[in-house]
Amino acid sequence: MMKPNFVQMSRSELKDYVRKHPNDWEALNILVSRRTPDSEATWYAPMVTAEGIPIEENVRLAEEAIQERIVVFHSPPTFESL
Repeated sequence: MMKPNFVQMSRSELKDYVRKHPNDWEALNILVSRRTPDSEATWYAPMVTAEGIPIEENVRLAEEAIQERIVVFHSPPTFESL
């Protein structure tokens, strides 16, 4: 059987393929290589202390960030973003 061209697959297609073929290391390596580099990732402070006590300010900031992502994700593209 001929393998698909992983490089030409969209990220979504590649994720689906890896879910169906978890032992295909080549596909997994290509998927992992496409992730956002840590230098571009958004890092958040811990939500709880070492004792498990919630840090309210950090929880609030994380909730705000999630809500912003939801709005951006569900908003139609604007002329400026094209």
